[in-house]
Amino acid sequence: MSQQTLPAPAAAPPAVRPGPALAIIVTCQLMLMLDATVMNVALPRIRADLGFTPAGLSWVINAYTLVFGGLLLLGGRAGDLFGRRRLFLGGVALFTAASLLGGLADSATLLLVARILQGLGAAAAGPSTIALITSTFTEPRERVRALAVFSGVASAGFAIGLIVGGLLTEWFTWRAVLFINIPFGLAILALAPRFIREPARHPARLDLPGALTATAGIAALVYGFIRAAEAGWADRVALVALVAGAVLVAGFVVIEVRTRQPLMPLHLFADRNRVAGYLNFFFGPMAMMSAFFFLTQFLQEVSGYSSLRTGFAFLPMAVVLFTASRLMPRWLPAYGPKPFAIAGTVLMVAGLAWLTQLSPSSGYLTGLLGPMVVLGVGGGLAFAPLNVVIMSTVRPADAGAAGGVLQTMQQVGATVGLAVLVTVAGSASRATAAAGGGAEAVLVDGMTAAFTMSAVFAVLTVVVALTFRRR
Repeated sequence: MSQQTLPAPAAAPPAVRPGPALAIIVTCQLMLMLDATVMNVALPRIRADLGFTPAGLSWVINAYTLVFGGLLLLGGRAGDLFGRRRLFLGGVALFTAASLLGGLADSATLLLVARILQGLGAAAAGPSTIALITSTFTEPRERVRALAVFSGVASAGFAIGLIVGGLLTEWFTWRAVLFINIPFGLAILALAPRFIREPARHPARLDLPGALTATAGIAALVYGFIRAAEAGWADRVALVALVAGAVLVAGFVVIEVRTRQPLMPLHLFADRNRVAGYLNFFFGPMAMMSAFFFLTQFLQEVSGYSSLRTGFAFLPMAVVLFTASRLMPRWLPAYGPKPFAIAGTVLMVAGLAWLTQLSPSSGYLTGLLGPMVVLGVGGGLAFAPLNVVIMSTVRPADAGAAGGVLQTMQQVGATVGLAVLVTVAGSASRATAAAGGGAEAVLVDGMTAAFTMSAVFAVLTVVVALTFRRR
């Protein structure tokens, strides 16, 4: 008697385990956010080891930021079309491999290539992290809690990056700040298929004209601001890049209005709260980046701190920022985003204004700890509601696109803000030097001028916060 061949059983779908799924997603986001700041503390040793020029050294940070920020919109929409978990895993795999390549780099060129590849991986994985949370947590209250945890980890990641960078650089070598990504990346790749389900895809055609104009436009703007920070606002290359970027972004908006299946659905901006959330994800990083960038220099170059001590100096800020974010799930459903956004942004203004009083003789306890704690509380209250406000009412078909816009605003805001602040600091430092000030006075005067401009940016976040609906 012939024996029938039975079909192979279908692979079982991942177990529905929201807790492990959230831990995996948050770990990925923390890894991507750490990489934005973890390299800062290691830059002096990277320069000495690989022979970077002073101008070239900035590209260790900017190469990652440029690619990450330029491709986020494309990564967000691609996840909606081709599968969010698939793109998430592909992005993590590329990011992990690039981290290994960067850690083994024996030349400046190879390290920059690795940083570009890391940016590509981050742009693929980043938008899918938020989209996967919205598809995993379907009950509104649980989704609010998950998004608040995600937001707290993402916000604290900037400060944690400085701590981790200081520890690894001091105890091991600068290469460890790249190698540390490898075990986390491998763990995500091993566990995500078990605990994260692939959400339903939404068949459509990828908006290639929109993708090209958006990516080229954002990349040109980011490059223009980076170039302006290095060469000044009168630099012709910077101006050409900024004008080209503005034209391309305007062209992108025209394409999105006319296309049937846009890369960035413009109805995302129909909700007033969501628009306010996007704006503060742009202005907030513009203001807060100065705290990380300039305070790191102040601690090492003025106060004489080691890499390790510099990292731990940011610990109070990271702790209060994360704590404020973790309390948000209890308070947000009852009070809505407006009171927290207003309180947080006002505290950001106060903390940055406090930092304008720094002098070469300022100590950590008397001059830095207070404003850093105020900034931590302010950042936790101001930013934790934004992910919830933006993502909680987005249609499943647009979750990746909405997450891509969110992270694009964050990355471009940080880059634009830092470019402006570095230029302001440079002008103030040159004026102090021309007046005969000493080396420390030149450095600190530049920093306090940058903090003044940061406070102005933070005032814009207060104005936006006033436009939130109460519920």
